[in-house]
Order: sequence, then structure tokens, then C-alpha cells
Amino acid sequence: MSETGPIRILIVDDHAVVRRGLRMVLELQPEFQVVGETGTGAQALALCWDARPDLVLLDLTLPDMSGVEVTRQLRQTCPESRILVLSAVQDAAQVYKAVDAGVDGYVLKEITPSELARAIRQVAAGQAYLHPHITRLIMERSSSQLAQHSPPHRGQPRLTRREQEILALMATTATNREIAERLVLSEETVRSHVKSILRKLQKPSRTQAVVEALRLGLIDI
Repeated sequence: MSETGPIRILIVDDHAVVRRGLRMVLELQPEFQVVGETGTGAQALALCWDARPDLVLLDLTLPDMSGVEVTRQLRQTCPESRILVLSAVQDAAQVYKAVDAGVDGYVLKEITPSELARAIRQVAAGQAYLHPHITRLIMERSSSQLAQHSPPHRGQPRLTRREQEILALMATTATNREIAERLVLSEETVRSHVKSILRKLQKPSRTQAVVEALRLGLIDI
């Protein structure tokens, strides 16, 4: 996200009507600037290279390649751009693939304009954002998988009680400031704990850390 200007957004969705609607909604916010839109993965890669957006708003279903593959390539060609999935796909396996590929957030197309704006701000600021329904899907799948394996998963990272509290709140839509207020901490302290959590879980992003924690049953929302 630019410190001196609006959040620059690239819209990637295979439906022209959806793209037009998203552009209209986003451009109502003075802090957002739509720098391009496309309906294919190939053009998304080209536009991202040219426009260098702060955030790519990406559908997973595209005519020429999957959103997961687009994400993998974007992480190589435009690593500075944040990626927020906006999709109707509600399959936990696809969510895992998207997160493993490097997306920074995942919201559903049923989201309200105000919720979408919040998600964009949060992801552009370097924080994770998972739609509550997506979080529940991951938890349900993880609980099922854990129940089928005995003994419990070995070698799980040792998190402090405070780290577990912060990680559980990271799995919600709470910002760092809201987490700090909830736990009566400073934002700097929260950021320090987040860095420790990422290191212990051996994950490069907050979103991947949250999904891994849910997958291992380390937190319960």
C-alpha cells in the first residue's frame, strides 16, 4: 500500500458485469484506485507487471488458468502486490491450495461492500483477512482430519498462552489495533508476537499461519 496515495487495485474476474460492479463500488471510496481490470489469468499477469498494483482482487475461476496458478505466478513476478481472493468457491481444499500458493486473504462474493472495503484495507496493510465462513470450513475439515489420526500430530510448535490468544484473534477479521485493544496491549507488542508466531509455525504470511494453526488444531475459534 502506498503511504502517500490511494490503494491501487487490479480486478480479475471472468464476468464483465461483476468487474463493472466492483469498479463502481470501489471507486466510491476515495482511498481506492482501480488501475485495471481483466477476465483472464494471462492478462492479469501482464497488467500486474505493468501497473504494479498494491492489491489484486482475484477470482479463483478463470477461463484460461486457475486462480491458484495465477497466484503462484504473481508471487514470482509481482511479489510486492497483495492478493485478496474474492470468489464463490467455498471448498476447503481449494482454500488450502490458494493459501499455500500465497494469497493474503479470502472473502466470498456474498460479502457486503463495507466488508469488502475493510478486507481490502486490512490485506493492503499487510494483515490477514479470512471470511468467517471460510474459517469455519477450514475448522470443520481440520477437525475431521484430526479425528481420523491417532496418536495426535507430533512436533507441533510450542506457542505461549499469549501467542495462542493473538493467533485465535488473527483467525478472525480483527486488525492489529483491535487485537491490541481486546488484550490490552500495544500494537507494537502484538506485531512482535505475530512475528514470533510466524517463526514458530514456519510460515511466511499471517494467512498461511492462521490456516496452518487451524489445520493443526492449535486454536479454537
